[in-house]
Amino acid sequence: MGVFTYESEVITAIPPCKMFKACILDGDKLIPKVVPQAYKSVEYIQGNGEPGSIKKVTFGEGSQFEYMKQKVEALDEEKFTYTYSVIEGDALMNKLEKITYEMKMEASPDGGSLCKTTSKYYTIGDFELKEEGIKAGKEKALGMFKAIEAYLQANPDAY
Repeated sequence: MGVFTYESEVITAIPPCKMFKACILDGDKLIPKVVPQAYKSVEYIQGNGEPGSIKKVTFGEGSQFEYMKQKVEALDEEKFTYTYSVIEGDALMNKLEKITYEMKMEASPDGGSLCKTTSKYYTIGDFELKEEGIKAGKEKALGMFKAIEAYLQANPDAY
């Protein structure tokens, strides 16, 4: 097994408190509404969002994947940090044990925020992760982030 780590940063004009609430705390309801092609539905199998909770995400129409199960590893609403792992589903392609995402939103000098994400891919056997696969996943995540950002800009009283 190998662990491949990738880091990314995204800047937004939305303050961290508002972005964290929309993306993380209410993301299960907001993402299917704002980006229905990404997530069709999210249902909790265990818990209701706190660490240890497990949820099943059913992907939207046109996705190459059907579903994934995510486990909430850590959540800190005061520090705007969130860690979760993809622990099951066809998104792991029978080649990954799990994928862990660590997210942190920080205030930027202009009143917006900087979202830092560290992704760790735990491979099975000697499977090597291809850069293009990582890039495609990052682009989809960025698209969801930008869609939420646009929603918040269009609805300034939300959150």
